[in-house]
Amino acid sequence: MKAIRNKVQLIGNVGATPLVKQLESGKSVVHFSMATNERFKNQQGELQTDTQWHYVVAWGKTAEIIGQYVSKGQEIAIEGKLTHRSYEANGEKRYLTEVLCSEVLLLQSKSKSEAYTEE
Repeated sequence: MKAIRNKVQLIGNVGATPLVKQLESGKSVVHFSMATNERFKNQQGELQTDTQWHYVVAWGKTAEIIGQYVSKGQEIAIEGKLTHRSYEANGEKRYLTEVLCSEVLLLQSKSKSEAYTEE
């Protein structure tokens, strides 16, 4: 049970092509947004879609794989854990919740994704 205390699994579409950054320490990091959609019928029986946006960060080899093979609009599955951090912007403290991605699964090839987004 210890392994599932803080575990997140998401399947969705990438919001923008991820860009990998190389830090001075030599580590790679990538940040990107990901949308998940839930479809349901409202009280009138009409089909509705609820889109949730998630902020994702990955490090090391996982970040490099994402930077090389993932592009905007592509459907992927990720696994990781929730993390919380805070920072200051314009003298105001802000809070951020993100998914720390440890695994990624490409559900759609990059070429299909590019063809899909160009239409």
